Amino acid sequence: MTQVPETPRFGVRSMSAPLRRVLLRRPALAGDFEAADWRPPDPARLARQHEAFGQLLTDLGCEVEVVPAADGLVDATYVRDPGLVTGDGAVLFQMAKPARAAEPPHLGAALTAAGVPVTATLDGPARADGGDFIWLDERTMLAGRSYRTNAEGLRQLTKILAAEGTRLESVDLPHDRGPGHVLHLMSLISPVADDLAVVFPPLAPVALMETLAERGVRVVAVPATEYETMACNVLAVEPRRVVMVDGNPQTRAALEAAGCEVHCYDGSEISLKGDGGPTCLTAPVWREAG
Repeated sequence: MTQVPETPRFGVRSMSAPLRRVLLRRPALAGDFEAADWRPPDPARLARQHEAFGQLLTDLGCEVEVVPAADGLVDATYVRDPGLVTGDGAVLFQMAKPARAAEPPHLGAALTAAGVPVTATLDGPARADGGDFIWLDERTMLAGRSYRTNAEGLRQLTKILAAEGTRLESVDLPHDRGPGHVLHLMSLISPVADDLAVVFPPLAPVALMETLAERGVRVVAVPATEYETMACNVLAVEPRRVVMVDGNPQTRAALEAAGCEVHCYDGSEISLKGDGGPTCLTAPVWREAG
């Protein structure tokens, strides 16, 4: 009897297709938070908030896989950044922030244990953070050239992605507050459906705004008063069904007016203290293609 091969339970080519599997990493409760640019968190609340965040994703139908904290690596709970899962497997990065340099191998081990093959790793002077990458469509990835993602990182990723039929485009991010303050592409935009994205226009590159307009993507503009509280960092668990940090009522109302179902979580410690919202806290493993 011929056995039918199992369908791989990994693969990501979208920002908003149904999120079937997602990886989280428990936060380290001790470490040099100051060196990692965190405001000192309350460890007990940090742990509770992360657990509640994972439960929220479970309640929304995601298969959540939680891996142990990486001892002393306080940023490692922002598991999006050390690499990314594409259609073929995982690409591991090298990170520009010194406090995060040890994280990519930890992510690689976690993804391998989850059945995701590591297909490529950046090397040499290449640097990249996962927060600088979004899918425009299933064959087009947009990258932010930032203080965390350099030209060599983009050159290597262009070659890696081309091997699986994906085109990489890039836009330059603004200097804003400089290399000491994280500014990712996903600090400025969170696609929540093929035709809808949350954007902070004052810092968005012109090329990004033009691309969205050309593709017919409607923009939900984040007000300046809610940018610092991470209203622009929104995770879609399926088109127009989203998760965001509590405390951003104007952006939430605008999303709901655009037809979104919005779920909020308390991120006072796990998100606001370390500048990492729901997209940062999650490494999508499998988004089901339409």
